[in-house]
Amino acid sequence: MIELDEYKQRAAALVPAIGEIADALDVKSLRKEIAELEEQSASPEFWNDMGASQKVLQKLKQAKNKVGLVDRLQARTEDVRTMIDMAVEENDDSLSGEIAEELNALERETEDARLAAMLSDEYDNTNCVLSLHAGAGGTEAQDWALMLCRMYIRWGERRGFSVKVTNMLDGDEAGIKSADILIEGENAFGYLKCEAGVHRLVRISPFDASGRRHTSFAAVEVMPLIDDSVEVEIREEDLKVDTYRSSGAGGQHVNKTESAIRITHIPTGIVVACQNERSQHQNREVAMRMLRSKLIEIKEREHYDKISDIKGDQKAIEWGSQIRSYVFMPYTLVKDNRTGYEVGNVNAVMDGDLDGFINAYLRAKANGTLNLK
Repeated sequence: MIELDEYKQRAAALVPAIGEIADALDVKSLRKEIAELEEQSASPEFWNDMGASQKVLQKLKQAKNKVGLVDRLQARTEDVRTMIDMAVEENDDSLSGEIAEELNALERETEDARLAAMLSDEYDNTNCVLSLHAGAGGTEAQDWALMLCRMYIRWGERRGFSVKVTNMLDGDEAGIKSADILIEGENAFGYLKCEAGVHRLVRISPFDASGRRHTSFAAVEVMPLIDDSVEVEIREEDLKVDTYRSSGAGGQHVNKTESAIRITHIPTGIVVACQNERSQHQNREVAMRMLRSKLIEIKEREHYDKISDIKGDQKAIEWGSQIRSYVFMPYTLVKDNRTGYEVGNVNAVMDGDLDGFINAYLRAKANGTLNLK
């Protein structure tokens, strides 16, 4: 019975916690917005503008997801409280295991929802492009960049996001020199923006015949993929567009046509590329979206009034102190230097289990305890 009393207190504590999430998401306004968007989508003229209709449907889906999450948490909490009351009334401990399991799951999901509700910055709910660049160190660093690329792909897939490698430059012997990954899903940028920075690897190098321990670095850049509703002037005469044949897997089409696109924004020196779409036109469209997003992100991050004010040296990645270390040898540990969060199962992390690091970052940011030195 002592266990059941504890479960009752834990279940009761979930009620105000979920209420705070509902308030943070402004569920009342979201329900009203859903009704308005559904009425709008039922209009006979709704599909006349395909682009506008897709944006409405995306907004509707996001609103429904947020409301649905709160509704599910509230319903499950009521169910588990009812189960506890029944067990107490009947003095039946046989349900303790099932109650404990559901409570543990509810507490985890409520905490995740609370953290997701913190994603209130302007572009947090957008898709994003994650760019990887191998540091100095040749093959070892290039292999590390490829390992990180796979880690982020697996993270996106585990969340049910759409993940696409839009550009990849192979390493000299193994790995990659750089890659761009388009990740599409609700709050993709909000979750992944904490990954921007330098990532450090310590391991016995498989490329060293002497079996020595090596330290390698790779840089991660994350930018929101901003849609056309945000206006930015990019003059055609400021662009240098190169076409080339795509590298890597892709079949006969990739090998025989110069469908890949590289766009250089001459005033700033910013370069974007895309090679994995089926046509040159599609590759250019994706590359231009990336360029727009990068220009806007830099403009706002550096507080420039106009795109034309951005200086060319902004194209360089800021190679500061590493934000996270991944140690494979002599012990296994992944530790985030900003939050102190660490995990001993390095293989799970490399397989995309990043939520602990992301949640720790969001929690520390909300509490004002991030170590940014």
